Amino acid sequence: MIKLALPFAALVSASALADTFKLTSTDIAQGKSMSNAQEFQGFGCGGGNLSPQLSWSGAPAGTEAFAVLAYDPDAPTGSGWWHWQIVNISKDVTSLAAGAGDPARNATPSGSLDIKNDYGVTGFGGACPPKGHGVHRYQFTVYALSKKLDLPKEASGALTGYMVRANALASSTIEATYKRD
Repeated sequence: MIKLALPFAALVSASALADTFKLTSTDIAQGKSMSNAQEFQGFGCGGGNLSPQLSWSGAPAGTEAFAVLAYDPDAPTGSGWWHWQIVNISKDVTSLAAGAGDPARNATPSGSLDIKNDYGVTGFGGACPPKGHGVHRYQFTVYALSKKLDLPKEASGALTGYMVRANALASSTIEATYKRD
C-alpha cells in the first residue's frame, strides 16, 4: 500500500504546485490572438517586435532563478521555432516589462542571459508565421529553476531548453496565437 501512496502523493503535490505558480500578462492571453505589436519586424513581417509584459507569482520553495522561453511549435521547420530564451533571471524578479526582450532597451534583469533566438539574434523575435500557413501557437513559459544555469553565451536553443527543463521546479504557460493572411 505504501508503494502506491508515495507516487500518488508526489503527483498530488506536483499538481498543487502547478496551481500556485502562475504566469499572467497584460499583453497576451491564453488562446487569444496576439496584436501586431508582438509581430516580428523583418522576414516580410512589419510588426512592432515587442516582447509582451509578463508577471509570475507563487514560485515554489527552493527557487533560485527563473527562465522565460517563447516557442512556436507550429513553425514548419521540423523542430519548431525559438522566439525568446532568457535564463538566470534573479529569484527576486517577478515580472518583465513590455519590450524587455529588446537588447537596445537594456531592460533585461541584471545578471540574466539572453540566448540567440532562431532569427539568429539575442532577445525577443516576434511572431512571423508564413503567409497562408494558418494559426500558429506561441507558448510563453516561465520556469522556476532550482539553480542558475551554467550555459555558454552561444548556447543553442535545444541545449538551453534541455537545461531549463532539467532544473525546473515548476512552470506556467500562456499559449497565445497569431496568423498572417
